[in-house]
Amino acid sequence: MTEPMRCHGMRDILPDEMRRFRRIEQAFRQVCLGWGYREIRTPTIEHLYLFTSAGTLSPQMLERVYSFLDWDGWSGERVVLRPDSTIPAARLYLEHLSESQRAKLFYVQNVFRFAQGDESREDWQCGVELTGDTQPEGDVELILMACETLERLGLPVEVKLSDPGILRAVLEHAGFDLSEQLALYDRLLEGDLGALDDVQSRLAGPGVSLRGLLTVEGEGSRYLNNLRSALATAVPAIARPLDELATVSDVVAEVGIAHKIAPILVRNFEYYTGPVFHLFVGETKVGGGGRYDALLAVLGDLAVPASGFALEMELLSKLVAETPDEELPAIAVRYEGADGRPLGNAFSLARALRSAGRVVELSRSARPAAREVTVTEDAFLVTVNGSRPKRLSRIEDVVEALSADRP
Repeated sequence: MTEPMRCHGMRDILPDEMRRFRRIEQAFRQVCLGWGYREIRTPTIEHLYLFTSAGTLSPQMLERVYSFLDWDGWSGERVVLRPDSTIPAARLYLEHLSESQRAKLFYVQNVFRFAQGDESREDWQCGVELTGDTQPEGDVELILMACETLERLGLPVEVKLSDPGILRAVLEHAGFDLSEQLALYDRLLEGDLGALDDVQSRLAGPGVSLRGLLTVEGEGSRYLNNLRSALATAVPAIARPLDELATVSDVVAEVGIAHKIAPILVRNFEYYTGPVFHLFVGETKVGGGGRYDALLAVLGDLAVPASGFALEMELLSKLVAETPDEELPAIAVRYEGADGRPLGNAFSLARALRSAGRVVELSRSARPAAREVTVTEDAFLVTVNGSRPKRLSRIEDVVEALSADRP
């Protein structure tokens, strides 16, 4: 075949990659359960208005969602294949858990976003949503959980902290409205640093270059103090995001996690309301998250602080080391004839071996294995590590013979 039969942008997950996916999922679940989080799963289809009202779908992102009319015969509602898992988790909280003072939730599920050509349109994520906790405890906890997950996978992680409030304060002080702010931020994320020169031209002071201040990454409190001394007088509103970010940075450093500060690293500029973090393995960004205190108020008129993060499973699966299959080696069960007594005995033996916790591969031509059984009309021929076949008549004796000196 010259053309794949699968849909563009969709991926088959083959057995070797699936094993790595399960390893990532297992490490993530163990971390979440160890920190007292509970697992959820949300529907694949959600109302479109949830995402538009929450402001998570920019015009560019809106063009990438899979939306359609959910027609019931009389009327219809515009719905989407979920392009994001945070909004569905927030809806779940509002509908089922809003009386809880705190909800600690996690999930492993897919999101759908249209992409050009054969770029990925379905991505699997491991995500955490923490609702009802206050800063900085929740922010620090999520960073620790994300780092612990990557450490369990044997991956060296680099953490970068940021806060959209830093640039937002500068842009607001310079007199840009929200649409102008978003346009400028898009330019920056696309690498057009001249956007900062446009901002500085409208800002009374500072005497130093915004480009030099905001595009250089730094380390911890010293770097944040430099930003403060350079910008606080000209942009008083910058004090709050710098203070919040400094608190998180200090605590994270105290528990031994090295990190950098990157002032304009944040995507979804209008979505986050406080400190955010990004996780890198080498040059690959594998996840990130942050604080979005306004989300529940927009969706359900409930002012509750919240934060979360997600890890990208497909990216991680390419980075984790291959590990041998942890299952016991399969016992090959062959049978003579296509039906009748040998076939029935073969399946009876297979059930008994499965009850004993063994892996069974049953067929008329099973692959060679260290432990093999050939089922005939009136006997079981057992071979262990190439030994001469041992003739047994009872299933119980076969199970015992194959269980000795496991595997």
